[in-house]
Amino acid sequence: MLSKSLAFFILLLLATSALAMPKITVKHQRNIKGFSEIQVSNATMENLICHVAIDGHKILFRLKAIEASRWFTATDVRFNHTHFSVWCDYLKLHPKYQKD
Repeated sequence: MLSKSLAFFILLLLATSALAMPKITVKHQRNIKGFSEIQVSNATMENLICHVAIDGHKILFRLKAIEASRWFTATDVRFNHTHFSVWCDYLKLHPKYQKD
């Protein structure tokens, strides 16, 4: 009985770690012209593939380990931080975005 419990625990642990998303930090601000901006920081030791989206427009970019992206700016002053969407995942899991 102990071996089945141990096997289940190990399987659960591996499945949980495989589904873990990378640790990122997102900063929001308004620039001097009043446009909303966003910056993504990678808090992992792995390279990431990310996108920032606003109003249906996606910008795909690679984010190196322990670095921050450039500031991405909205195209209209009526947009605010709630209009932005951010997604990041480990680059090694998406080979089509790796450099040749």
